[in-house]
Amino acid sequence: MLGSSVRGTYPRARAPRARAAAPLAAPDMVLFATVAVLVAIGLVMIYSASSATAYASFRDTAYFAKRQAMWLVVALAASVVAYRLDYRKLKSIAPPLAGVAFVLLAAVLVPHVGSMSGGARRWLGAGPLSFQPSEFAKLALVIFIAAKLSGLGDEVRSLVRGVGPILFVTAGLAVLILFEPDMGTASILVFTAFAMLFCAGARIEHLALAALAMLPAIALEIGRSAYKRARIFAFLHPWKDPQDTGFHIVQSLLALGSGGIFGLGLGASRQKFFYLPEQYTDFIFAILGEELGMIGAVTVLALFVLFAFRAVRIALAAPDRFGMLLALGCTFLIVIQAFINIGVVTASWPVTGVPLPFVSFGGTSLVVSLVCVALIINIGRYRTHRFAESR
Repeated sequence: MLGSSVRGTYPRARAPRARAAAPLAAPDMVLFATVAVLVAIGLVMIYSASSATAYASFRDTAYFAKRQAMWLVVALAASVVAYRLDYRKLKSIAPPLAGVAFVLLAAVLVPHVGSMSGGARRWLGAGPLSFQPSEFAKLALVIFIAAKLSGLGDEVRSLVRGVGPILFVTAGLAVLILFEPDMGTASILVFTAFAMLFCAGARIEHLALAALAMLPAIALEIGRSAYKRARIFAFLHPWKDPQDTGFHIVQSLLALGSGGIFGLGLGASRQKFFYLPEQYTDFIFAILGEELGMIGAVTVLALFVLFAFRAVRIALAAPDRFGMLLALGCTFLIVIQAFINIGVVTASWPVTGVPLPFVSFGGTSLVVSLVCVALIINIGRYRTHRFAESR
């Protein structure tokens, strides 16, 4: 199992001074280029998918593309900082980061502090200065889990000292996000925590027990909300009510189907003209499939697979356990979210509001995603000589 091999590879007594003395390796340019292409595709598709809405609301077809470009500048600046710092310093500030995440998520729920939009209270700030604390919470949780697990050693196989505390913190953040409500982001936190625990060597029976313990709470959350129940039923039978509960899924499938193999052509989408809701955020992949066809959709999928391969490769060659888990956690955040989003668009997953990393419109999401990438590439510079020689 991966976790078992990790314990043998990274003894806790290894001295960090020896690692610091080694020259840093070159950054992984394949990973960098993969993300750059995804971001470029995102800017083009945001302009195309949002043009009708942007003109109707602001008389500027490039309104949302311009805002995303501004956020890209912020994201690149934050990424440079994340790339240049010594990632090992994050280990000492992991608990305060988790604490800040709790405070920000609680602040969102306070009336007149958190901003409402679309029936959800998910933002702090106002206008172009607003941001989503739940996005920051994802990164803070990954850093916290990586720091906690890197110091546990074999105790990760303990339910009380290993799995329990990690999932307790995860559940606390997830519950606050559920109150916004944002079940999609909450589920990403839980999936990422389970994946990191598995890779760290936690016992499968403990993870299964924890998952079973969560099922009643999940069922209760869905059962008490008519809106969430409707989404589950729409996922099972989208064509039963195509004008109401199944509207998102049906319109998304119509967009993908009309694209065929080669697509209608960039900018030629029909669904973006107020047929498909959230066409430049949660359902941008449907517009991409409509305009660029199956070839464009498969290309984006392949880019995410390539990203996952290169990022995991870096994680497995990290010089210490914290770096390995941090790189894996950042990878899981992006890849899990990407495939949930694509699953929703293709009717393979119940409708939930999560953007497609690097591609969908959303400033905070772009910043956090690019910081995750910068941390992965940063960790890759410290990779072992064995890995560097095999490239």
